Amino acid sequence: MMETPKAQLLNDSDSYGIFPESADSSNIQSEYEVADPYTLAPNTQEAQGVYVGVIRASTNSSIPPIRTQVYKRRWYILLVYSIMAGCQGCAWNTWGPIAASSEEAFGWDDADIALLSNWGPISYLASSAIFAWIIDVKGLRTAMVITGFLITAGTGIRCITSEPPYVKWTVNIGQCLNGLAGPVAMGLPPVLSSTWFPTHERTTSTAITLIFNYGLLAVSFLIGPYLVSDKPPTNSTENNAGFSDFLGSNHTVVVDRIDKERKEIMFLLYVEFGFVAFVYLLVLLYFPAKPKIPPSTTASIARMKFKTGFIKLLKNSKFWIICLTYGLSLGIFSAWQSVLDVNLKPHGISENEAGWIGFYSTVSAAGACLFVGRFADVYTKHMRLFLLVLYTGASLAMAWFILLINGYIPESKVSLYVSVILSTVLITSTPALYYEMTCEITYPVAEGITNLWLTTINNLGGLLFLFVQMIPNIGTVWENWCVIGAMVACIPVLCTFKERYNRLEVDEEGENQT
Repeated sequence: MMETPKAQLLNDSDSYGIFPESADSSNIQSEYEVADPYTLAPNTQEAQGVYVGVIRASTNSSIPPIRTQVYKRRWYILLVYSIMAGCQGCAWNTWGPIAASSEEAFGWDDADIALLSNWGPISYLASSAIFAWIIDVKGLRTAMVITGFLITAGTGIRCITSEPPYVKWTVNIGQCLNGLAGPVAMGLPPVLSSTWFPTHERTTSTAITLIFNYGLLAVSFLIGPYLVSDKPPTNSTENNAGFSDFLGSNHTVVVDRIDKERKEIMFLLYVEFGFVAFVYLLVLLYFPAKPKIPPSTTASIARMKFKTGFIKLLKNSKFWIICLTYGLSLGIFSAWQSVLDVNLKPHGISENEAGWIGFYSTVSAAGACLFVGRFADVYTKHMRLFLLVLYTGASLAMAWFILLINGYIPESKVSLYVSVILSTVLITSTPALYYEMTCEITYPVAEGITNLWLTTINNLGGLLFLFVQMIPNIGTVWENWCVIGAMVACIPVLCTFKERYNRLEVDEEGENQT
């Protein structure tokens, strides 16, 4: 018999979600063994009644009803987390928008820039299992304290030196530490929303965390080129090899320019470190693990144990379908976006222009993400339809971009901007839907392990993309076809996918009972 959730109805509201052995059994609702939702046919009476037993207490007047309460401070908790998660993404994307200047200043090449982006998914894969356990067993505060330390240490180490070859070591170590914090920055939103927010605010709150993530990512596209001078176009006396410019007749000018670029890059790193340290201080001062009284019925019901939930996920085919569609499409697209400057460079687009394209794209995506999240909360149980619409639109926009960039149709900067922004807005509006849909079909598996598995596949997809980019002389033409291929492949999968809303049905039943 599978391990099932049990409702915790102790008078002590601080103890919800745990089951002390010494608790008075008269204060605890009888435990119900319920059917495995994964083995039941959808839309049957049996399936619709799954987990309803854990929230019914009317048959015994001595058992107190489940108490729920929503706290205003939930918005502060959401704000602090969202900014910290956004800082992690901003630090990860430091080098893409200033790739040309960094290559000249430190003697790097495109492979070095790709490696710095690669540390995000590499480190994520290394720490995801540990953080999944920390989130589900130790709670939100412990996870956030550790995450904040990793981001702060990572951005701080990058500030140590700007002298080659040592700067390559400090920057790579810093990117690695920052990447280790990725699981909490990417996978915690559904856990936080289920812990602090009521049923019909969960997708919206998850979307808000993504807004800050996209917003600070947009800032990284803008602040890098703003603070760091763009490398001027090469001419007959200069080439792209960085330090080989010393061999030219204008070596004095190049020396001065490289010195200026190093100072500007270091100032950028100081700014990022200072802001991250301030946000980490806010986490240390106040970031509770959970509210005293849960906001919803399912928030008061214990999830499966970590090991049991992990095994259950491995056997859940619906979960793996979502993992693959989300991981391949969003993972590849995010990696493509992080090196947008390198991708557009052969087409005469400067890193400053590429930075503005990235900025407008992510800002627009932030607004669209909130709209989609709120729409999904109001019109519940239609997430698959929303995903299909967004993927179809994103595929068409990406096809337009490919036709422009390859010269199949007349190219213009306006069309280039619109195609990139439109594809970004549509595809990056989907994560909140994926996060919440995954929690629904895997309930009562804990949200932490569920979404960290989901985002791990996402990072694996991005990692494979960036590794291919590091192959010498491979070029950039393949990247755009890879992105649209990943998008289009998801459409038939979503068309045949049968969605389930196990968690939502429990909460709705609980609301009806009370």
